[in-house]
Amino acid sequence: MAFPVKTCVVCGEEFELRPGKPGFANRCPECSEPEAAAESGKPTLEDTTAKGDSSLNAERRRVMREMLYRKDS
Repeated sequence: MAFPVKTCVVCGEEFELRPGKPGFANRCPECSEPEAAAESGKPTLEDTTAKGDSSLNAERRRVMREMLYRKDS
């Protein structure tokens, strides 16, 4: 069974679309490599922001708890 021949939308080269090819189905393997490297587990901006937000959220919860349950003297 022959694999379908596709044309890469980035560089215009023809390639065979094989099962298990990393990246997008409309990009050749060479043009898909940057996306595969980005998905390999390197921390992204969203990951680092989420870690910072969790500490901010913990501080917010602590302050709200103190405001709600403080004893007025």
